[in-house]
Amino acid sequence: MRGEHAMYDVKESDWKLYRSRIADWQENYMERLCKEYIRLLASDKNASDRFWELFDRIKEDSTRTGVVARNARSSMVGNLVHLMQEGAISEEDLAGFSDELIERVKFLVTVS
Repeated sequence: MRGEHAMYDVKESDWKLYRSRIADWQENYMERLCKEYIRLLASDKNASDRFWELFDRIKEDSTRTGVVARNARSSMVGNLVHLMQEGAISEEDLAGFSDELIERVKFLVTVS
């Protein structure tokens, strides 16, 4: 997938809009993760089971685009695809981007 979107020429307006939104998207995603962690810790499982499940979740989640993203123009389309796949953003969050970018991201989400 990375090669498919690397050739896309990102419009300046899309890049500016992406940069203005990415921090909020990531913050909202991490807030949701924290709430999931709280539910996990509050469960009736043994303490050791909760600890190791949380450890595994944080380890996995810390690699997601919704938590850490390489914010380069060349990574923007891939980041948008990954954010959608991770549930960090939805199609509604693409409002304001160019129609061409929206269609490209939606296509890549379906083929990945």
